[in-house]
Amino acid sequence: MLALPSLGLASLGAASVVSRSVFAQPTDLDVRLEPYPSTWLPDGVRSRYVNNINGLRVHVLEAGYETPNRPALLLLHGFPELAYSWRNVMVPLAEAGYHVIAPDVRGYGRTTGWSSDYDTDLSPFRALNKVRDALGLVLAFGHRSVAAVIGHDAGSPLAGWCAVTRPDIFPAVVMMSAPFGGTPNLPFDTADDPPQAPVKNRQSIYDDLAALPRPRKHYQRYYTTRGANENMWHASQGIHDFIRGYYHFKSADWEGNTPYRLAARTAEEWAKMPNYYIMQLSQGMAETVADVMPSAAHIAANTWLPDSALRVYAEEYGRTSFQGGLNGYRMGRSGIGGAEVQLYAGRTIDQPSMFISGASDWGTYQSPGSFERMQEVACTDMRGVHLVDGAGHWVQQEQAETTSQLLLGFLGGLG
Repeated sequence: MLALPSLGLASLGAASVVSRSVFAQPTDLDVRLEPYPSTWLPDGVRSRYVNNINGLRVHVLEAGYETPNRPALLLLHGFPELAYSWRNVMVPLAEAGYHVIAPDVRGYGRTTGWSSDYDTDLSPFRALNKVRDALGLVLAFGHRSVAAVIGHDAGSPLAGWCAVTRPDIFPAVVMMSAPFGGTPNLPFDTADDPPQAPVKNRQSIYDDLAALPRPRKHYQRYYTTRGANENMWHASQGIHDFIRGYYHFKSADWEGNTPYRLAARTAEEWAKMPNYYIMQLSQGMAETVADVMPSAAHIAANTWLPDSALRVYAEEYGRTSFQGGLNGYRMGRSGIGGAEVQLYAGRTIDQPSMFISGASDWGTYQSPGSFERMQEVACTDMRGVHLVDGAGHWVQQEQAETTSQLLLGFLGGLG
């Protein structure tokens, strides 16, 4: 069992964060946190900081640092994850000769220089500013380019945008669990079209979800609400059990995860997905995952996320709350940064690419059409698509050995 040390500021365990009087620890640059203790990490992985990265002090897990001039790999995590989510693939990649760099991305973990306030300016969380974070980190380590950028969940589209915007720095890309649907389109051949009348009071798919016989809501819309962070951070079951339930519900361990392609982007089709994606209208995420909490025996038998590892997530999110990650979802809905990504309208990922997901991961299909667009349009040199048996959404954690083998096979074929 991990012994969680003092952090130099109030360290919030699973029980203490239930209190409504607890506030998130500050995440500005004045906060100085210690690196992870070595007992948290596999041999060969270290925790460290890199200063002066686009206004951030970035917490990084690093492997393969002992030998200079190795080709680099940049690993980008998703929500609610951390650099720690890559712990079990970093050593195999380093043993194959790579310098492996896994940051806590902006809004997460021990990286500081961002705001966890719901009412903060969201513009630092826009996609291309996070690409700037990634670029600055690569250069800070003395690399002019990496062998590949690899992203999971929310880190998958971030890796995709790294590849779109700077193919010279990111000459290969692996996207995991969240297909990259491509760059925006702009109107074409419309010079003689009449003015478009504004559309008023059109019912959205989210209204359609709420109007179903069993009213529902989309989890990403829920994540933009003011109450979402409070619901999860101060879950009645405690943050440790909340994260345990969330990870279980989206993994291959939950037998209800039998995903398939949806016919269309409609409320009726979306409602076929599990409650963690298309939630009950009346529930928060804490109540949603409490309904499927695994038994004590099931938890004791879990080898990919033992309680010792889960306590790292509970410690880190108990300290910062979930708002930094949620601000990324809110930025997307706000439209902030929309114009700058349109500069890349029509651009494709032409460098070698690969997609990995769990065979039990609904993330592959949650946005109907994206999985196909990624393969047929967005990526012109896709070397492989792998749906890994025995894995749900957390493929690099649930099946770390298989994921490592797939990554190394892809990297070995780059020439």
